[in-house]
Amino acid sequence: MIENNVEKKQRAVLVAVDTGEYDAQVSLDELEELAVTAGAETAAKVLQKRGGFDPATVIGSGRLSEIAEFCKGDGADLVVFDCELSPAQMRNIEDACGVPVIDRTTLILDIFAQRAVTAEGKLQVELAQLRYRLPRLTGLGGALSRLGGGIGTRGPGESQLETDRRHIRRRIAALQDQLAELEKRRGLLRARRKKEGVTTVAIVGYTNVGKSTLLNALTNAGVLVEDKLFATLDPTSRALSLPDGREVLLIDTVGLVRRLPHQLVEAFKSTLEEAANADLLWCVCDASSDETDEQVAVTRRLMEELGVGDKPMLVLLNKCDLISEAPLLFGERTVLLSAKTGFGFDDLLQKTAAALAPTHRRLRLLIPYDRSGLVNEIMAGGKVFSQEYTPEGTSLDALVDVRILHKVAEFALHGE
Repeated sequence: MIENNVEKKQRAVLVAVDTGEYDAQVSLDELEELAVTAGAETAAKVLQKRGGFDPATVIGSGRLSEIAEFCKGDGADLVVFDCELSPAQMRNIEDACGVPVIDRTTLILDIFAQRAVTAEGKLQVELAQLRYRLPRLTGLGGALSRLGGGIGTRGPGESQLETDRRHIRRRIAALQDQLAELEKRRGLLRARRKKEGVTTVAIVGYTNVGKSTLLNALTNAGVLVEDKLFATLDPTSRALSLPDGREVLLIDTVGLVRRLPHQLVEAFKSTLEEAANADLLWCVCDASSDETDEQVAVTRRLMEELGVGDKPMLVLLNKCDLISEAPLLFGERTVLLSAKTGFGFDDLLQKTAAALAPTHRRLRLLIPYDRSGLVNEIMAGGKVFSQEYTPEGTSLDALVDVRILHKVAEFALHGE
């Protein structure tokens, strides 16, 4: 007998309440993308207009009865709400529907648990999950003993949910200590980069807009690319050469979504701080999407939360190969490009070089032999394009670190 080991996809009913606070339909569509990314298939989508959330069941009793009947009759085995649920609300809805119920935050946390690869990423996800679940222990009742796989159960495991708060708090403290140590190392790396004059450019933006594709196209980074939200979670750094001869460190960061759970912003703050410490931000968005403005706004809001809202930024309108006409641009610091075809790369690199503060200056120099020590300094902090020994001294075409310009200025023949 041959057994089929392919895991059966969960069939999920997606529910949203439109209170007028935001575009509920767009958010519900995004919830569907999240569910697909997590490994579920959509059995039904429900959108109800209400003045506010029902304190007991979020939605009205009539609509809840319809969902319950649908779950029983059509074989749906999961209900996902596009808002945060209290333990009491979750229990009441589960009692009515007879299937597991999760909320948007749990769904995103589950995706992050699947996608985390590095030790730091796994620690950050576990910390976010435990912080989210700790205040929800009271009121969950029988849910704490629920075992099994499926969306919403990955990560630190059900064993932690069966322990008391003290044990979870101890685990949270241990995770915070481990992450603090990793953050200390990351801080030392940043300090070393700054000391050595390394210029960094951070790629930020909405998830699934082509950030990893762009990084791969420019640097051959070999980062995983999938048409899913949060296809990559852990940051990747690669060197990138600019037209003026400078090399910068290009850093890919975790993707963003609307209403990114606060727990994730906190847990991934050290990773997102790569953006905070960068010299320039590339805000990548999807030019073929109807939500281009919103994608830029989401990115800007998070940057403001990190206290870097005034950081220099280029807006990159990616996937322009999918549109028939150019979209409304956002000003001079905007680049229309296609990471897939390479269109717009020259413009991107030129504007990146122009947006960065000058760290080096290209000069033609003639260094006397009795000052040959300066040649070593130039090589250590810059880049030499050509070198020739002449009767008068060493002739150089080089990028010179601005911090030593005062030492070599008298030997400059002309600048470029």
